[in-house]
Amino acid sequence: MPPGPGGSVPALPAQTTGTGMATGPTAVVGTYPEYALAQQAVDHLSDNKFPVQRTSIVGTDLRLVENVLGRLTTARAAVAGAASGAWFGLLIGLFFGIFSDSSWIAVLLTTVVIGAVWGAIFGAIAHAATGGRRDFTSRSSLQAATYEVHADADVADEARSLLISLNWRASGAQ
Repeated sequence: MPPGPGGSVPALPAQTTGTGMATGPTAVVGTYPEYALAQQAVDHLSDNKFPVQRTSIVGTDLRLVENVLGRLTTARAAVAGAASGAWFGLLIGLFFGIFSDSSWIAVLLTTVVIGAVWGAIFGAIAHAATGGRRDFTSRSSLQAATYEVHADADVADEARSLLISLNWRASGAQ
């Protein structure tokens, strides 16, 4: 490979070292039911000067959870479309306002109103086009059943002993 602009040969991603990515075998040093607890464990390792760039948090048994937020009617779709259109109109209005000789506020308000009207129209049409196949709003999230903290095999024993001290203190023991 020819040298780069600095005169050195650029490294391929697999050839880079010290990036925080595991380069060899890893071992599970802790398993937690919630991500916040796994994050707290890695934070504890960091607080104790452990080389946290040699750790990772791995979610296992992933599932997609869709929480239904409510019924979606044509009117609600139009309101949501109006809100999206108003934001887009605001963005366009800011660009036009910068380069406009006329009243900056008038340009901004005009583009927001036009964006809201068109957004409402398109939101209502898009909802009506579904023919009632999806008459609800929802929020999707990816969740794991457990979260494992992994560490490189050569430092795993040190990580385990630090995490044991964390659990010992969390239990209230002296």
